[in-house]
Amino acid sequence: VVFSFFLVASITGLAIEPGQGNNIFGISDGAQSFLNYGFHGAVITTILASITWQLAASAFPIAFLNNPLTYVLLCIALFLEWTGLCSGAWVLARVFKSITKLQYDEVYVGTPEERLANGHADKEGTGDVGHLAGGGFVGHLCGSHDALDGPIISKDAIDEAA
Repeated sequence: VVFSFFLVASITGLAIEPGQGNNIFGISDGAQSFLNYGFHGAVITTILASITWQLAASAFPIAFLNNPLTYVLLCIALFLEWTGLCSGAWVLARVFKSITKLQYDEVYVGTPEERLANGHADKEGTGDVGHLAGGGFVGHLCGSHDALDGPIISKDAIDEAA
C-alpha cells in the first residue's frame, strides 16, 4: 500500500515551476506547489483502491460475504497468517537489534535505583493511565520491560527493592 502510494505520487507529480504564470487551470502558486508533489493522485488512489471496497462491504455485508472471490481472498489471507510471514517483523527487529548493537534502556539511562541515586527518580504513575493500558499496569515510566524478561514483579516488591 505504501509503495503504491509513493508510486502514484511520483507518476502524478508535476514539474511546473510556481510563479512563472504556467500554473495548471490558472490556480494559485501554493496550490500548484501542492500539485507538484503528486499527493492528490496518491489520495485519489487510496480512496478508490481501499476505502471504496470498505464502504461497499459495510453497505452490503451479506452480498459481500457471499461473493466467492471474498472466500478465496480469505483463504489466501489465512494461509499467509499460517505461514508466519506476517510475523517477519519480529525477525527483522532482532536482526536490526543485533546489527546496531541496541541494548535495554537500563544500559543507557541506568536502573531505577541508579537514577534515584543520581537525583533522576522515575515519575510515579497517576493510576489513571487510560483504558488502553488496562488495570494491571505497574512499574516505572522510564526504563523498559521486554517480553523475554519474564513477568513484571508487583509494585510492593519494586518499592522494597528501592
